[in-house]
Amino acid sequence: MVDAAVVPDTTPVERSKPLCIALVAGEASGDILGAGLIKALQRHYPNARFIGIGGPRMLAAGFESRFPMERLSVMGLVEVLGRLRELLNIRKQLAAHLKSEAPDVFIGIDAPDFTLNLEQQLRDAGIPTVHYVSPSVWAWREKRVLGIKQSTDLMLTLFPFEEAVYQKHGVAVRCVGHTLADQIPLQPDRDAARTALGLDHQAPVMALMPGSRNGELRKLGLLFLQTAALCLQQRPDLHFVMPCANPERKAQMQAILADSGLSLPLTLLDGQAHEALAACDAVLIASGTATLEAMLFKRPMVVAYRMAGLTFRILKLLVKVGHVSLPNLLAGREVVPEFLQDAATPEVMSQALLARLGPTSEAEATQATFLALHQMLRRDADEAAAAAVIDLMREKGRLA
Repeated sequence: MVDAAVVPDTTPVERSKPLCIALVAGEASGDILGAGLIKALQRHYPNARFIGIGGPRMLAAGFESRFPMERLSVMGLVEVLGRLRELLNIRKQLAAHLKSEAPDVFIGIDAPDFTLNLEQQLRDAGIPTVHYVSPSVWAWREKRVLGIKQSTDLMLTLFPFEEAVYQKHGVAVRCVGHTLADQIPLQPDRDAARTALGLDHQAPVMALMPGSRNGELRKLGLLFLQTAALCLQQRPDLHFVMPCANPERKAQMQAILADSGLSLPLTLLDGQAHEALAACDAVLIASGTATLEAMLFKRPMVVAYRMAGLTFRILKLLVKVGHVSLPNLLAGREVVPEFLQDAATPEVMSQALLARLGPTSEAEATQATFLALHQMLRRDADEAAAAAVIDLMREKGRLA
């Protein structure tokens, strides 16, 4: 929970002019954080206006998006080059729009390559700026903190271990925890999730989660299907579920499945990622925020990722931590197996998954680790983030 000393008075504040808060989220995980933050701020300022770029959850909360969030959703050093002109044009238009709107604060949610430059421009124009979700400065290119210090009035981190590097460089920072840790129960209801998805309560279920981006499905979709097929050879009673982020990704996955020639007992879901994680016995999952969700659902997992070869070679030279998945980073050791690039093969991943289907002492120890990490991240994140933003607006004279 948030320390009462830093939580503002929850009585809505009357203003002659409605508060204007700008946010930019670049992908589904940022949309979750943005929606939670908007709802928390609305409890303090019911008439506030929220503008910028966001996804469906933020739109449902009353957000006004200038561009579709999907246009910002690109991953990798090399992959972004093909979209660079479009991204720069969007940022230029958005910067001009926000300078004319003069919001009371700007909050960039993750997507640092897009949002940090925008934060710099807006801060130079006198607009207070917040960056929500730390870039991986603790893993590579720590000197980026110096640029963040110039562009950002306040850094909001999700994880406690991230604060130290900002404190070392004199950047204002506050760890708020993760909204998903607040939303997901400590003990998920597996039977209720299976009922909701129409799954057999006794059959073993494996979730396949190759990512929410077009590029991720192109690189991982067939790989995950091939891994499932090998698992099925040894466990014919298996059923597979795959949450699809939106209709476009579902159609893309249907095409990949058709082209593969594989026959699998696979249910493609419309979203419902949380139901799939609650229902499954194990999950094959792309590295990213989804691994945090799987950890919060206490599910055994195998983590995989593939990217452009040049991107991987560059990152291998630059990254200074031994793990990439959030459960391992949070635990400070390998709790879940990671298979990256050429190491991600159907043969090794299928064996790792099958080994995690049955109850073992190792599985019980992993669950206990996941539970402890879940409890550590429960900090009433939406309210904590809102409190930090409100404190900054007061400090900058935007609120009485």
